[in-house]
Amino acid sequence: MTQSSGEGQRSRVTARGAATRERILAAADQLILEQGVSATSLADIRAATGTSKSQIYQHFASKDDLVGAVIDRRGTFVMEDQGRRLRRLTSLRGLDLWRDALVERNAVRNGAYGCPLGSLANELADSDERARADLDALFTAWEDLLAEGLQTLRANGTLRPDADVRALATGLLAALQGGYLLAQTRRDVEPMRVALDLAIAQVRAFAVAREPGAG
Repeated sequence: MTQSSGEGQRSRVTARGAATRERILAAADQLILEQGVSATSLADIRAATGTSKSQIYQHFASKDDLVGAVIDRRGTFVMEDQGRRLRRLTSLRGLDLWRDALVERNAVRNGAYGCPLGSLANELADSDERARADLDALFTAWEDLLAEGLQTLRANGTLRPDADVRALATGLLAALQGGYLLAQTRRDVEPMRVALDLAIAQVRAFAVAREPGAG
């Protein structure tokens, strides 16, 4: 079926609009990462993207709406990244590799800006109920991924049957978030590594003891 010139024009407009929306969203995400939500204005975003006020409002009803989209954007990235790593978890060594990847990524900027989601929670959880609820859902999903990974270790015999995978997952996520905060304030990722090592040591405490010479 041949596409009419009108349909082709609408398609091009839609693609151009989507590209503009993504450009606005990416700039807002970066500015909020560097400056925080309250210090980032729509004027800042317009200047960074070369867009007009009407273009921004064409895609986002308000600054709160734009911040909500930033939360969704970061959440998608974090969940996809963590899902790839934690759904492949089959050994305690895998937990060490998970830790290393997070610490090494944070070390690139010496801990600056903290966790992509935690930094937003620190600023918004007590003042924006919609943002708090959205972030809580993302942290719950992150904890679920950790619990599912630990459940795999329990099911394959790496961890004892009495290991409380939900409590251990909560401990890992709490250590991670505390580690991000200490690394951010000290500009040094070593406290983050220490916090995660201690949480992983608690998981290892539930490891099934192997007899000497066992594979």
